[in-house]
Amino acid sequence: MPEPFVAYLRVYEPLSSFESPLREEVDAAVERGSVDPFDAGLWEQHLWLRSQLAAPPRLLPGENADGEVQGVGGVLVLDPEDVPTAPAATVGPGPLVCPLDVHGRAAAALVGFLGDAEIPLRTAALPESVDKARTRAGAVVSELSGGAVHVLSSTWTVPLPWFVVVDPTERCVFSEPDRRRVCWRVAMADARRRVARAHSVSKQSIGDDGPTRILKETGRWLERFHPHSAVELDYGGLVQLMSQSDLDADTSAEDVHAIVDAMEADDAEEVATRYEQLRDFWSEFAAREHHN
Repeated sequence: MPEPFVAYLRVYEPLSSFESPLREEVDAAVERGSVDPFDAGLWEQHLWLRSQLAAPPRLLPGENADGEVQGVGGVLVLDPEDVPTAPAATVGPGPLVCPLDVHGRAAAALVGFLGDAEIPLRTAALPESVDKARTRAGAVVSELSGGAVHVLSSTWTVPLPWFVVVDPTERCVFSEPDRRRVCWRVAMADARRRVARAHSVSKQSIGDDGPTRILKETGRWLERFHPHSAVELDYGGLVQLMSQSDLDADTSAEDVHAIVDAMEADDAEEVATRYEQLRDFWSEFAAREHHN
């Protein structure tokens, strides 16, 4: 079974920054062993499949038959030394931990599904009534209001504003035959600074909608975490769609940063050129969603 075609934007917080009782749950998850980042998408997929194959099926992964959450679930762990930082940025102390928050993320996705899907699809997909599912999922999402999930995900493509977060020169490419991965890691302070600048430039150039709105939402999300955290942009399962020549030709981060600079300089021609490069590169992968 292929890994889901999903890209991720993740936050890793210092373990010491979690408050009880979550601190104890996260600490126990770290002690049990972290999820291999190369297999994170498959781990989440298998967790969901187990929830659907249970008797009776679970509405959300990570809960028992009574709807109770069974601990924090899986975590990813990162060493602060693996995070490039600008001189003024601080990361750590380690270990840096990213709870995968599958239960809360699944609830938020279910709320969106119930709002968008046609009635026959909703009825066929759910193990219980639509009204009951909406109530239960909504309650889980409401519980997240005091915090935030540590992982944002996007299917089939990477939202271009996410590339603002990273330093284009710090891309990590792992190209072993069975362990391929593309990611960037950045200090939280650097991520917030870049997003704030890009949001200001975008708002002045194109207004409040589109990429500006995504940048605003991303900035608000980042502010909810410890200032000494790390942020990771990971292509995840999308690398399955990419050949080595695709990876060699990928200048997405450079192009997005160049667009921000060009917008600030009021250079419309450079903006158009860079955007066309991005569109040409990502349209092939995004189109596969419609062919699926």
